[in-house]
Amino acid sequence: MLLVSINIETPLQDDVRHLVELLNGHLEPLSPIEHQYKMNVDEMARSDTKVFVARNMDKNAIGMAALKIHKGHMGEVKRMFTIEKVRGQRVGVKLLSSVILQAQRLDIKKLVLETGFGAGYADAHRLYQRAGFIECGPVLDYEDTGSSAFFEMDLNFLAKDLQLD
Repeated sequence: MLLVSINIETPLQDDVRHLVELLNGHLEPLSPIEHQYKMNVDEMARSDTKVFVARNMDKNAIGMAALKIHKGHMGEVKRMFTIEKVRGQRVGVKLLSSVILQAQRLDIKKLVLETGFGAGYADAHRLYQRAGFIECGPVLDYEDTGSSAFFEMDLNFLAKDLQLD
């Protein structure tokens, strides 16, 4: 089992910037660029966003996720990513669990997310569905372009001691 630590950190670090670059490169061929709603590191560093960084025992950044806080007790999962060599080792599950638990602490009632649609996103969809997200229609100000899938989670129904791992 891979041992990781997950903490809220600034995205304005070289290794986190590198994760963002890797994620952007991974997403580029999967859906039309005009339908990729990427936050850059400056947007991720704003006060309305918490960035979770997964690090291995050597303190190398191996994954990330962001929680963007919206009005009306709503949160949005953004920038979920793990490096290729740790995929399948539950790092994504741990990151998503950290986001959900932080959302509960912040009294967020509903989590939403937009992700791509198609075969290249199957693992991400499976991760979200296993965590309890339900597929839904467009959320926030996203349009239904046919290139996106949308998910939501009602945090009112989750136990306060949620453990996804």
